Amino acid sequence: MRLSPEHSMTKCNQGYIHSTESFGTVDGPGIRFVIFFQGCPMRCKYCHNPDTWQPNQGNLMTVEELLETYRHNEKFYRKGGITATGGEPLLQLEFLTELFRQAKETGIHTCLDTSGIVYRESRKEEFEKLFAVTDLVLLDIKHSLPEGHRELTGQDQAPVLEFARALETAGVPMIIRHVVVPGITDGKEELETLGHLISGFRNLKGLEVLPYHTMGTKKYEQLGMKYPLEGVEAMDKTKAHEAREFLLKIIMEDRKKRTAK
Repeated sequence: MRLSPEHSMTKCNQGYIHSTESFGTVDGPGIRFVIFFQGCPMRCKYCHNPDTWQPNQGNLMTVEELLETYRHNEKFYRKGGITATGGEPLLQLEFLTELFRQAKETGIHTCLDTSGIVYRESRKEEFEKLFAVTDLVLLDIKHSLPEGHRELTGQDQAPVLEFARALETAGVPMIIRHVVVPGITDGKEELETLGHLISGFRNLKGLEVLPYHTMGTKKYEQLGMKYPLEGVEAMDKTKAHEAREFLLKIIMEDRKKRTAK
């Protein structure tokens, strides 16, 4: 059942969904049911899902509908679970929290893939309700430098780091994701800064360094939009691996220094 925008229901029980993926293997542990939320305030220049930007579009779905879709292939998700991605899932915070709450009630592992950009201290209690039903967060840090972050995404960096600190306080396990873009995020200064930024988080459980790719350019053509990074070549996977090793070295060195104090 699809609901019209006029349909009267509680805000927390329905949300705008762009699409779903039944057998996700890169968005959390195991095989995942991946839910792409509609709407995002960021305008990342390398975004490969610009069709998820506009809010209040896509399919208006209930928590029950999504969990019923999950159950169709439940036997494949025993070592996996549900991942909420986007778009930016936190734009629909109440709905996301209710989805994860009901999922947790039936023993489903919950994973949130987010930029953290909409976090506000004034809504701390609302976010704490989400954290209580979230097993893992994949936090995508777009750029390590404040000015670079605004240039790349159109948004300030501060809420992202505030969100990361809130996760640490709540004890929610976190994996940092970072896309290395040639000439934008792959420089020594950018990587060193990122390493120092994340090294102190006690809840840091992993680091994924992803090579920039151009597979989303066709979507821009279909939407009649100019691709912002036209002419920037895809990042070599070997260089992305080297960037990850560089970051891990910084993290380990920082932690050794803290331990020695």
